[in-house]
Amino acid sequence: MLLGMALLYVGAVLFLNGLWILGKIGDREISVINIFVGLLTASVALYFAFGPGADAGSIKAAALTLLFSFTYLWVAWNRYNEADGRGLGWFSLFVAITIVPIGWETLASAQTGWDIWFGLCWFAWAVLWFMFFLLLAQQKPIAKVTGMMTVAQGVLTGWLPGFLLLQGVMGPAAQAAATATGAPAPNG
Repeated sequence: MLLGMALLYVGAVLFLNGLWILGKIGDREISVINIFVGLLTASVALYFAFGPGADAGSIKAAALTLLFSFTYLWVAWNRYNEADGRGLGWFSLFVAITIVPIGWETLASAQTGWDIWFGLCWFAWAVLWFMFFLLLAQQKPIAKVTGMMTVAQGVLTGWLPGFLLLQGVMGPAAQAAATATGAPAPNG
């Protein structure tokens, strides 16, 4: 259930960040959801890393989740201090490069439709974080397409699967396998 809860809110933060990139939400206001989701996913990741069932798989999932948690907190910080985002852009490149092999690994070991979905999510997130790199660090004029992609991924890789997990559509065995393989434990 932690995965579903986290993905639901990851969907919200990506959806709202996309709207913010498109100029539909103000700079100061977007910080609230980024702080909340950053702290929520960081808390879940720390539980996976140090909680009672911690093992190599859950620690790996925690490490990968923290890449995303830190992104959301950095977005909030940049809104507070009015930074230009270039540092966050370079961090986004680091995230994109780091998660591509996770996508391959997840697809290579896929046994269910959910496993395939998880692998594809890793690639979708790698593309999105690479777009953040291009937008922020390289200052490419791709705000509109990046905003639209962020909104779409908020729905397709966050909200929808999070909602379905909370509704029990994905069974506990598949959730455990997703966490153990480093699939999208609560991040995004």
